[in-house]
Amino acid sequence: MMIETTGRPFSRVRHPAWVRLTHWTGAAATLALMVSGTAILLALPKLFWGETGANDAPAWITLPLPVDLEQTGWARNLHFLAAWIFVLNGAVYLALALLRGHLRRRLLPEPAEIRPRALAGEIRAHLRLRGGAPPTGRYNALQKIAYLVVLLVLAPLMLLTGLTMSPGVTAAWPELFTLFGGRQSARTIHFLAAFAMVAFLAIHIWQVLANRPLALMRGMIVGSGGKGEETA
Repeated sequence: MMIETTGRPFSRVRHPAWVRLTHWTGAAATLALMVSGTAILLALPKLFWGETGANDAPAWITLPLPVDLEQTGWARNLHFLAAWIFVLNGAVYLALALLRGHLRRRLLPEPAEIRPRALAGEIRAHLRLRGGAPPTGRYNALQKIAYLVVLLVLAPLMLLTGLTMSPGVTAAWPELFTLFGGRQSARTIHFLAAFAMVAFLAIHIWQVLANRPLALMRGMIVGSGGKGEETA
């Protein structure tokens, strides 16, 4: 979504239907993953490194959460379903973004945008709550970098570590154990990546609420706005 806080005339990019559909499908899947993932985590609110771990074993990280063993049944079923919706939806988005040039035009930073001075200026602007899209409605460099990290790093990492926790998958591809250092290591990386995703979503939602939320939501729901909009 575009963020505009400069006081200039509000310029928005018109999101095509496939962007809006994959955005909201991904949002629904992510919400289901967060709810079910939290219920799963409560069964063992500790993070370990290596192959084994238990509630009565010393942990690498102990989370200040209560132990609840009663929610894992429905939570694992929902998590499995939502995870594959998330993966397939993400694959469709990535394929269309590549085929339609969306990834190159909208998400790849320009060389001038990632120069240290330019990035430092954007960081200062965001810290002063002035971060947002330039008058053209383009994503700024920090937004582009954040979206690319989510799309190309966090999402694949969560998928691979999630598969590593499945005995059936690792029986066929034991190389995943070598890649992540064991089942519990994969679980730890999985939850740390999920925490990073939640942090990204919190910042994303905060920016939307702080910067013309009705206009931003309208653009992402119906994809229409004023004249002179650019198609993403």
